[in-house]
Amino acid sequence: MTIINFDAVQDYRKRAFRLVPGTRLARPEEAVDFVQERGFIYFWPITGIVLPSLWTAVAGDRPVADAHDDPGHITWGWKDQMLGQRRWYYAKVLRKKATIISLEIAPYFYALSENYGAPDEDYLTLYEQGRLTLEAKQVYEALLDEGPLDTVALRRVTRMSNPGSEGRFNRALTGLQADFKILPVGVTQAGAWHYAFAYDTVAHHFPELPEQAHPISERQAQLRLCELYFHSVGAAQVRDPARLFGWNTLQVTRIIDELVRTGILTRGLEVTNQPGEWVSLVNLAGD
Repeated sequence: MTIINFDAVQDYRKRAFRLVPGTRLARPEEAVDFVQERGFIYFWPITGIVLPSLWTAVAGDRPVADAHDDPGHITWGWKDQMLGQRRWYYAKVLRKKATIISLEIAPYFYALSENYGAPDEDYLTLYEQGRLTLEAKQVYEALLDEGPLDTVALRRVTRMSNPGSEGRFNRALTGLQADFKILPVGVTQAGAWHYAFAYDTVAHHFPELPEQAHPISERQAQLRLCELYFHSVGAAQVRDPARLFGWNTLQVTRIIDELVRTGILTRGLEVTNQPGEWVSLVNLAGD
């Protein structure tokens, strides 16, 4: 069994995550380039998931600061500034957490969603099959009928303004984002905090996305996303992409096997001071 030093894995990740001195992001344009380079990243680092994030690429490998005046929180302004500009795709996607995806890679995610035909009809089938909640149906229909709405207006239109419905409303927003049906497209001054996301349907905001995703098969999408994942983390265990993408272990194993056959990955590795079998980029295993 080939052995990889865990320090080599960590060094690779430092470079990919922009943690090496002199590579941190300092401007919004650099952030856009970083997303294009990686394909997809998290906005914040997520506990238990190894993946580049905008926060760490700007602020370094440290917890997200509570203090609002922390320099790292410039990322919040960049994210809000980009909403609606179509420079990247931002929504709660991977594990239903804030994810930033390059426009080139967004069709691969969309190809894995439950959007098969007409955006104004698919959701009804999902609802009839019990795979879309009533609250999600109401939110989606409101955006279809009214166009972009901020969360205050959206709760009013869907009759979920009372405090007891907040959890159901937020779950509907999150679920619809994860399935590429809606996304935040701006920030408004609405509400008590004078800060509220405005949402729109994906089909309206990115009308070209369904057509771009149409020729991409499920297998092609999984292969592309898994390859990008390993290009970001260098090495991982099978369970890691399974946890990130929400795929079962058998699916991930087959995808990895195909990437091994094409010479991108190698498996059956041991990483020093780490348990279990690992998979890595061929170049990393050869270092």
